[in-house]
Amino acid sequence: MNISLVQKIENQYKLRFKDTPVLVNSPGRINIIGEHTDYNQGFVFPAAINKSIVAAIGKSSNSFCSVYAFDNDEFYEFKLDNLSPIKNGGWRNYVIGIAAEIQKKGLKIEPFNVVFGGDIPQGAGLSSSAALENSIVFGLNEIFSLNFTKMEMIHISQKAEHNFAGVKCGMMDQYASMFGITDSALLLDCKTLEETPFKVDFEGYQIVLINTNVKHTLVDAAYNDRRLVCEKVAKLLNLDALRDANESDLSKIENQILESEYQKALYVVQENRRVLEAAEQLKNNNIIALGKLLFESHYGLQHQYEVSCKELDFLVEQAKVNTDVLGSRMMGGGFGGCTINLVKSEKAQDFSKKTTELYKYKFGFDCSVYFVELSQGTHLL
Repeated sequence: MNISLVQKIENQYKLRFKDTPVLVNSPGRINIIGEHTDYNQGFVFPAAINKSIVAAIGKSSNSFCSVYAFDNDEFYEFKLDNLSPIKNGGWRNYVIGIAAEIQKKGLKIEPFNVVFGGDIPQGAGLSSSAALENSIVFGLNEIFSLNFTKMEMIHISQKAEHNFAGVKCGMMDQYASMFGITDSALLLDCKTLEETPFKVDFEGYQIVLINTNVKHTLVDAAYNDRRLVCEKVAKLLNLDALRDANESDLSKIENQILESEYQKALYVVQENRRVLEAAEQLKNNNIIALGKLLFESHYGLQHQYEVSCKELDFLVEQAKVNTDVLGSRMMGGGFGGCTINLVKSEKAQDFSKKTTELYKYKFGFDCSVYFVELSQGTHLL
């Protein structure tokens, strides 16, 4: 955790509001494997990381809420009645969304003050939005004694994302950020929300994230569009979600749907299988097989689910030809953000340097490299 970040946020709060706040640390997350399976009630394999949002939260002494986004140097005030989404509101929608969703539960909250900032790169597919949502709901739960369980809190965070940010996300991001365990990844069943923690030791290999530093504008619309395709196919199969489908089910309705729809559904079925296989390989310490699954996952995201982009594909290709890399794939919603790479620890710096040089030469701008550790979920500081 970034101690100086915590001090900056706390000092900024005291300066602005002349009061001592509750401090919350809420991490971003990676997902080892299992992309776009969460909203299909499938399986995912995320972990909280040591990059986070720190929020200082306290009660307001007047009739409105005041929020300062430290990193953006942006200030926003609002009243708690008649809350509705702000067009192009960015981070504001996450904060007011949490307040509105708490009120929808029939609970009374009073005006509050927030200062927040963090070291999660935005647009990198590391769920800075879920971390922010969780930090706000966790802090409000504390200062107003709302007695929410962590599970209730992540449902509020997800609803804020759906109803205020307009992204019909699954539960993975909020769950991983809230429930993360140090040095562990969570095999999560998104239907039952049952988790199996896996102590992660990559035995001489480490996770390296490479951020393309692009975020193509397609992402939210394309995300919701793919969700609709999955729901359409599940409905044709008389299933609640594609999690319960297999390949032979899909072949029976192949002639009733477009080839592109068939491929997207097939990807989801195959990715679910890959997640469960990845858990088995980790259990057996078979890191080589795990790496192979990452490459397969990227192939599916690129060619079947069609959520990759040329920058992500380039990074995965570079990883593929490097003998120090066991596996690589795009991570997150797609159309930009990061690749996750499993790289030999003593070669991680070499790999990063070489890849960044090739990327700059190819695209004319820089990618960014992050070394992350698996960390604890949302908690009070």
